[in-house]
Amino acid sequence: MGFFEKIKEGLAKTKKNMSAQLNGIFAAFTGANEEFFEELEETLIMADIGVETTMDAVEQLREVTKREGYRHGEDIKNALIDILTDKINVGDTSLKLETKPSVILVIGVNGVGKTTTIGKLAVKMHAEGKKVLLCAGDTFRAAAAEQLAIWADRAGADIVRHEENSDPAAVVFDGIAAAKARGADVIICDTAGRLHNKSNLMNELGKISRVIDRELPEADRETLLVIDATTGQNGLIQAREFKDVAGITGLVLTKLDGTAKGGIALAISDQLQVPVKYIGVGEKADDLMEFEGRKFVEALME
Repeated sequence: MGFFEKIKEGLAKTKKNMSAQLNGIFAAFTGANEEFFEELEETLIMADIGVETTMDAVEQLREVTKREGYRHGEDIKNALIDILTDKINVGDTSLKLETKPSVILVIGVNGVGKTTTIGKLAVKMHAEGKKVLLCAGDTFRAAAAEQLAIWADRAGADIVRHEENSDPAAVVFDGIAAAKARGADVIICDTAGRLHNKSNLMNELGKISRVIDRELPEADRETLLVIDATTGQNGLIQAREFKDVAGITGLVLTKLDGTAKGGIALAISDQLQVPVKYIGVGEKADDLMEFEGRKFVEALME
């Protein structure tokens, strides 16, 4: 199953929430009028595309509709797809991991699916022929290291872990040393579920970053923020706080198959100018998919 089919399936709840309204709106379109645009705004906001992103997109749509003189719903729908695609394509969606080793630091609050995301990434990279080392930097959550160890075994990856409540930065230090000694291509670091209003946990994240800077100053590094799509606008709040302290390079949106709020991908990318790099649309390892902005928007609007 290709990306488009999978994302259509994964966005089923979001589409159910908005497709009937959108189909009716576009079918009834015979020319630009304020009632049409207001109804469109309301439908997009209900899909959690966000007030700011929606209002700006609809304003752009007003302008292009007036300029082009659209009279058919299909034309204006395609114009909206173009506008929303521009809003979600805000940067390179691929991972930059050209050095050996490279580092992926995975962050986010508890319960969003960080450890599962790491496991799925490890499976993908192992299948691509990369030697992967997992670093169990979430030392505060009971069973976090055990869960990561299960994924390491499944992915054919090495793992470095310490006892519960150990210093996370020390685990990362040992993980880097092990990766150098074993010739690993990629180090993927788990971290504690950091609540965005807990300064001590954010400080811990800074400490981990300093260890990586010191031990691997030339290494490529991706800092991926994992967000549970079912949280909707709260995910945007989390992303904004993390971006301020963590230098996020990309987003991973999980549980898109379980929410009617799939439009949050657009809101976060547009408002923070951080690209979505992966989306999760199921439980299997291959349900973590590399993101394709236009296909996502087309599936959302189909």
